[in-house]
Amino acid sequence: MIKDLSKLSVLPSADIRDTIAAIDAGAKQIALVVDASGKLLGTATDGDIRRALLRGCTLETPVTEVMNPKPHTATLDEDGHDVMTREIPQLIHNVPVIDAAGQLLGMFTDEDFTGAAEISTPVVLMAGGKGVRLYPLTKDVPKPMLKIGDTPILEIILRKLKAQGFKNVYISVNYLADVIEDHVKDGAWLGLNVTYLHETQPLGTAGALAQLAGKVGEPFLVMNSDLLTNCDLRQVVRFHKKQGAKATLGVREYSFQIPYGVVNIDGTQVESISEKPLHRSMVSAGIYALDPWALELIPADQYCDMPTLLDMIKSHGEKVTAFPIHESWLDIGRHDDLNDARNNLEHWLDY
Repeated sequence: MIKDLSKLSVLPSADIRDTIAAIDAGAKQIALVVDASGKLLGTATDGDIRRALLRGCTLETPVTEVMNPKPHTATLDEDGHDVMTREIPQLIHNVPVIDAAGQLLGMFTDEDFTGAAEISTPVVLMAGGKGVRLYPLTKDVPKPMLKIGDTPILEIILRKLKAQGFKNVYISVNYLADVIEDHVKDGAWLGLNVTYLHETQPLGTAGALAQLAGKVGEPFLVMNSDLLTNCDLRQVVRFHKKQGAKATLGVREYSFQIPYGVVNIDGTQVESISEKPLHRSMVSAGIYALDPWALELIPADQYCDMPTLLDMIKSHGEKVTAFPIHESWLDIGRHDDLNDARNNLEHWLDY
């Protein structure tokens, strides 16, 4: 984000000549029209200037007559990469950043789109399971290494993490750990720092996290390594921090329809009949954000699943929040799920 916008800014009293000078000085093909207090009034691009001159305006025409008074804007709490991902397809390459009062704070540009800013938040991928429901495919290959097209599930997850700016990744391994380590190695070829948490026995979905005690000093993410999602995991981290929670659980809606009429009775008395009712529940999405404090609750080298850990956090009177995930999401636990992922190859390989 550009913060010094002095070269790009003009007052509403400026004319087209002044605006062209600002566009040239700023070298961003845009001028920002602000009042004396710094409030954004509009924008004028080189395209706006060209169209104004073509319709008969002169260099002395006030900029207020040619500017866009309602430009696309962003707020300071938005991520520049996300904003430009949204705006560039609309051929918008510069987005002013303003506060609630309209004061100009900075500007996102297409340079914010070239790559997500690197963030320090550690990510733990749980990859120690045997994948018994996918047998015999998992007889010699751990589930995270099953391929979607030519790419293992785990590699897809790692590439998505990299694309979102994550750098430091821990992978918990047990079953056929050597297959995973031989492929991922230290992660350098993916632009990541990968460290392994070795389980000598199955420790559940949270047990291996005990090895991180004293090693992480900020909230971190935990994610199952058999799921694919286009959820922006940075938003999970931001939500977790904003809520001041010790744990945040990613959730999504799961619905199912009973294919029969459901009869509610009291003894032999029929109270009501519902024809093929649809039931909706929120289920765990296998994505978590945890405060380092939670690691102190996990017994070393003992089985501990994530629901147990969350219950322990709540029993200490600490806050556990839920983050709704509406983006595409697929848990690859069965053969049908794997086939679904393979049939939608391009969707999941979009980094």
